[in-house]
Amino acid sequence: MKRLNHKEEEVMTILWRLGNAFVNDILAEMEEPKPPYNTVSSIVRKLEAEGLVGYDAFGKTHRYFPILKKEDYRANAFRRFMDNYFGGSPSALLSYFVQEENLEAAELEKLLNAIKNREENEPGTT
Repeated sequence: MKRLNHKEEEVMTILWRLGNAFVNDILAEMEEPKPPYNTVSSIVRKLEAEGLVGYDAFGKTHRYFPILKKEDYRANAFRRFMDNYFGGSPSALLSYFVQEENLEAAELEKLLNAIKNREENEPGTT
């Protein structure tokens, strides 16, 4: 899966939130300083050419919608993050959070319960 740059990711985040949008709608939701209309239009057309965004035509105007699912992109981005910063190790990632982020006991308990529930629900384990 292609890694999106910051502005492409911002456009996709807006489309995931809105469901569908015209370029003006996307531009209105973007962070300051807002890029020019033509820049946003170019970003959306590039995303469309890559198959990440689709559109409905209304004459010369296009209303864009996401084809790439947020969950798919998030899973891929998270995997890349874990690979780059934690050697692909989930335990190294969790150890970091436990040691560096001062997790509360209740948060640790939730993590342990999630691990326990996953083990109980995995096929072939009883």
